[in-house]
Amino acid sequence: MADANKLFQVEIITPERVFYTGQAFMIEFTTTEGDIGVYKNHIPLTAVLAPGIVTITEEGDSKQAAVHSGFVEILGDKVTLLAEVAEWPDEIDKNRAEEAKMRAERRLKMKEAGLDVKRAEIALKKALIRIDIAK
Repeated sequence: MADANKLFQVEIITPERVFYTGQAFMIEFTTTEGDIGVYKNHIPLTAVLAPGIVTITEEGDSKQAAVHSGFVEILGDKVTLLAEVAEWPDEIDKNRAEEAKMRAERRLKMKEAGLDVKRAEIALKKALIRIDIAK
């Protein structure tokens, strides 16, 4: 069991809902600068979230969710993720994610005129994250 003095508040908020609120021992997520892990009393930091898997380590348990872009604010005793989309594994339609992956790969392979490559790459990354966490 984690020491209660090492726990901190975590909130994940999307435009549609308060996705998660609780106490955590550690949280890991992806920023545009790379992966980061946070414990209590981390230095204050604001960063841009990149599509990725968030792992929340609670007392004796661990939860994972897919998060797609947003911002994170880290304070000594609280971490807040403001995400465009956040999904638990059981909320993901794996077939839909597979179809989105195929569409994005097809767009990138065909390289049609006017293709927004960055947007297609982001769509592919989001689909891959959904597929990975839905397993």
